[in-house]
Amino acid sequence: MKKVKLISAEALHKKWMKDPEYRREYERLAPEFEIARQIIDARVKRKITQEELAKRMGTGQAVISRLETANAKPSLSLIQRLADALNLKVELRFTQK
Repeated sequence: MKKVKLISAEALHKKWMKDPEYRREYERLAPEFEIARQIIDARVKRKITQEELAKRMGTGQAVISRLETANAKPSLSLIQRLADALNLKVELRFTQK
């Protein structure tokens, strides 16, 4: 029986980051994943479900799921509704690359 070598997601990501194409795509998607991470963190901190957040926003749970998996490109108005539902303020910043 052949022994399988396991590798952590972190180690695999580090290895893949050496590939310029992978790195470019990862960096291109970084803002979307950062938004998703912040949504999840804010919701979990408030101890509410996706369903409860959706209810507060007047939308469906599937919308929240898509936001949290970065499978949506939310409009600023949706981001504002989300912030209002979480009692947060929206800030947009541009920084040096």
